[in-house]
Amino acid sequence: MTYNFVTLADIEQARRRLEGKVVRTPAVQSVALSERLGVPVFLKLEHRQTTGSFKLRGATNALGNLKAAEKQRGVVAASTGNHGRALAYAAGLEGIHAVICMSSLVPHNKVEEIRRLGAEIRIIGRSQDDAQEEVDRLVRDSGLTMVPPFDNAAIIAGQGTLGLEIVEDVPDADTVLVPVSGGGLASGVSAAIKGLRASTTIIGVSMNRGAAMRASLDAGKPVAVPESESLADSLGGGIGLDNRLTFAMVRDLVDDVILLSESEIAAGMSHAYAQEREVIEGAAAVGIGALLAGKVQAKGTVVVILSGRNVDMDQHRHIVCATNQSERTAPCPA
Repeated sequence: MTYNFVTLADIEQARRRLEGKVVRTPAVQSVALSERLGVPVFLKLEHRQTTGSFKLRGATNALGNLKAAEKQRGVVAASTGNHGRALAYAAGLEGIHAVICMSSLVPHNKVEEIRRLGAEIRIIGRSQDDAQEEVDRLVRDSGLTMVPPFDNAAIIAGQGTLGLEIVEDVPDADTVLVPVSGGGLASGVSAAIKGLRASTTIIGVSMNRGAAMRASLDAGKPVAVPESESLADSLGGGIGLDNRLTFAMVRDLVDDVILLSESEIAAGMSHAYAQEREVIEGAAAVGIGALLAGKVQAKGTVVVILSGRNVDMDQHRHIVCATNQSERTAPCPA
């Protein structure tokens, strides 16, 4: 199989295309984590992006690459929630019909927000692979244009613009922690950062329930893994057995991929709320969770990407309260 790579030049071109269409999110120092680790720790607040996650960067860039005829036919994508929300938003701004295919594992709050944005929704099966089969059928039978969630050059280049901002805002970053699912964010961020500062260590972080990228790296090729419910629901789904981009880019550019338990993810969410005053979803909390669990040996300046905030607030409240009580801190309000 022949693999291709998204380049630094591709990412810089994407940034020009995204100018004025996405938020340039801040990177702020965490006093609590810096004191705990004894090194400067910065949080890249990408959860403050317009649609609540980094996915808007890639979706907007991908639509910008489409031809007029492709837009006219409408777009379709499989999603675990955040890509669908981003694509629905970006397509709505251009008057493009969007169909989002999701499995029954996608949380209700994410489904309803995509519906609110005007996209057509299809709930198919219990896995990302099931949803992708419906996407393939709609492309074949209805002529819709597929906008993949991660294994696509324009998507990866769009996500990579986040990496450019990290290098500019924290130029002495020694380690960057990035959530990993299908690998679009990790590929783009790594290509941008390594292209500008090759010595920076990139650590991918995922959950230990069905981490398809980690399993594929261990196998030396893309493999399928069963999907399970997780607090980091956005990190679910496979990478595609015919993966053309993200597997090779993560393999060659990401220095390590570590996995977290559900309790470690919950601890990351709780810390973000209690100490940083930030509400984030489980997928966004894995970097903080990895630091709290001592799974990353920080020897210099660390940047943690907080990738999204699209969490069900009842679930978030339950997680924060349960974690606080287990640590014997102040009780939660009723």
